[in-house]
Amino acid sequence: MEIVHEEKNLRRYIRTAAEASPERPILVDRLLEDATEVDVDCIADGEQCVIGGVMEHIEQAGIHSGDSACVIPTFSLSREVLEAIKSATIAMARELQVRGLMNVQFAVKDAEVYVLEANPRASRTVPFVSKAIGRPLAKLAARIMAGQTLEELNFTSEILPKHYSVKEAVFPFIKFPGVDVTLGPEMRSTGEVMGIDVNLGIAYAKAQMSAQPPLPTGGNVFISVKDSDKQAVVPIAREFDDLGFTIYATGGTARVLNAAGVQARLLYKLGEGRPNILDLIKNGDMHFIINTPSGQQPRRDEVVIRSAAVAARIAMMTTLRGAQASSAAIRALKNAGYAVKSLQEYHRSG
Repeated sequence: MEIVHEEKNLRRYIRTAAEASPERPILVDRLLEDATEVDVDCIADGEQCVIGGVMEHIEQAGIHSGDSACVIPTFSLSREVLEAIKSATIAMARELQVRGLMNVQFAVKDAEVYVLEANPRASRTVPFVSKAIGRPLAKLAARIMAGQTLEELNFTSEILPKHYSVKEAVFPFIKFPGVDVTLGPEMRSTGEVMGIDVNLGIAYAKAQMSAQPPLPTGGNVFISVKDSDKQAVVPIAREFDDLGFTIYATGGTARVLNAAGVQARLLYKLGEGRPNILDLIKNGDMHFIINTPSGQQPRRDEVVIRSAAVAARIAMMTTLRGAQASSAAIRALKNAGYAVKSLQEYHRSG
């Protein structure tokens, strides 16, 4: 599975796929770039359907849903978009005569809602949603499949928690030195963790603490992004600058940041001279890395940098949305810190 942006890459992928399995068809989908992905888990009894949870992804559509962080309740979708998503979910559940759980994946771009896929079955997100809303969805679904109704189970309306719950993926990259850690359409995670708080930034920070490595609250940040991300990374870099981080960047990114008034110290690219990012990583002088892949076939030095960061257990983001969420989480940590409460305490308080 691969996301391709140019015809030459499509031809290369088709040639490779045909060599691997000449008798298998190839499915080609159009990618919605810079779209927000949304997961919905619902439960139905053939007559009535109740939304279990609407999860807004942190990473953009195109990252496998199992690898993307997601949030309950949503934090940026308009009321109109949310209503369209919920109405479409309920309509599909009724039309399909679902008795039990169903998962639907949507993409939202320019306020337009697209259905990516509908799965009339339990999803991997059901345990997360159940903890977020305080109701055991799998248990309820089993009882519905045994003949009970939502009315009998006293689950007839969506629960909107007053706290934020963030699911984050856990990856095994530390066990595979040299493997590129960028996220894409193929699932690579091997586990999940969850962070909860009434503050979205703190909830995200807690999830990062559990997934390891935790987000730093100070130090040095290295920024090196592909050309199409250079302007978009400026406000994120400015946020890290305001938070007191010292910014390092390679030539192209440094020029854009400095021109925008964000001071960035220059680091050489690997093979061009020293100091470079590997020097700072090896010396323990780097604390956070923002590095978006340059293309379909990442340059070798990008893979080396990302692999070295994983080995050194340095927090790193390979998407701008992940970096933006991280800066917001760091600000929340610096402003308020965090406390710990049990699931029961969160659900007792509303």
